[in-house]
Amino acid sequence: MSPKVTQIYLDHIEPLARAERQELLSLLERELRGEPHAGRAGEKHSILELEGLGSEVWGGIDAQEYVDRLRAEWDAPSR
Repeated sequence: MSPKVTQIYLDHIEPLARAERQELLSLLERELRGEPHAGRAGEKHSILELEGLGSEVWGGIDAQEYVDRLRAEWDAPSR
């Protein structure tokens, strides 16, 4: 094993939890078999995959009240 690979293992792989190392191993196996994986450059995605992302940020916020507050800020005179 090359020193570079050993260093990568020690710095980045060894500290991972067992489940994360198994996930990485599966990813490497798919890569070596030539199978595509999520995040590969050029892979087509649907905008619908983003549905629900960040919803926790807006939890408990009334959408209309938020828009009304923004509009009021825009209409307020500049300081």
